[in-house]
Amino acid sequence: MCSVSDAARAGAAHAPRPTRGAPTSRALWAGGVIGFALGGFFDGILLHQVLQWHHFFSLVPGETWRDLRNLIVMDGVYHVAVYAIAALGLWLLWRARAGLSGDGADRRLLGAAALGFGVWQVVDVVVFHWVIGIHRIRVDVAHPLAWDVGWLVVVGGPLLLLGWWLLRSGGSGGSGGSGRRGVAAAAALALAVIGSAPLAALPAPGDAATLVVFRESVTLERQALAAAAAGARLVRSEGANPLGALPPRRGCGGPGLAGRRLRRMGAAVGLES
Repeated sequence: MCSVSDAARAGAAHAPRPTRGAPTSRALWAGGVIGFALGGFFDGILLHQVLQWHHFFSLVPGETWRDLRNLIVMDGVYHVAVYAIAALGLWLLWRARAGLSGDGADRRLLGAAALGFGVWQVVDVVVFHWVIGIHRIRVDVAHPLAWDVGWLVVVGGPLLLLGWWLLRSGGSGGSGGSGRRGVAAAAALALAVIGSAPLAALPAPGDAATLVVFRESVTLERQALAAAAAGARLVRSEGANPLGALPPRRGCGGPGLAGRRLRRMGAAVGLES
């Protein structure tokens, strides 16, 4: 007769065994959270600072949010929130380090990060652009919806597909040394976060800007003429109470000369940064 212990051993022998070294769900969550934070850093650095297409609170109503200084403060609050998400991801990654040593761990971890990056783009567009309506990809165009959809197609969609493919292919086996690749992938994600944090605090490269607030009597047409005369670019203008940020282009005579030209044409305040 077969004893109970024999039956237990037989059952254990035929039970499915986990894939060697497969990353744990905690590791995948860590990769996803880090990817989500990197998506936030990417948007803030590229769209707020480099391209200057919008601020986080660009479309929030109220005179308070017509002040460029307040908009920049809210961009800072946005980055603080992204820092917190990134710190959470790094903490989860440290807790999950034991699950990074097996076959396919590197691909699955990077796949989770790519998914997180793509999910950020979807959340940003759907929640902040369409539901809450506090900004768009570009706020100074005739068809902002087309830019929102185009951003999802060009940036969000490819990262979601890449993440899905990496997760699907990550458990297909590997060679010796795959454990080292898992640790290397985790280190690369950590370095990406550590590098993005100070980068988000930097101004746009080569941007020695003169920020200008126009008097209330200055029309939009005169703002445009002032920008052209100073060799500058009109970044923002708001209705009857115009607000401008005009970074002088290179070769326009420098901030001092540009500032004098702008003041002659109705600029009330110029702040060099």
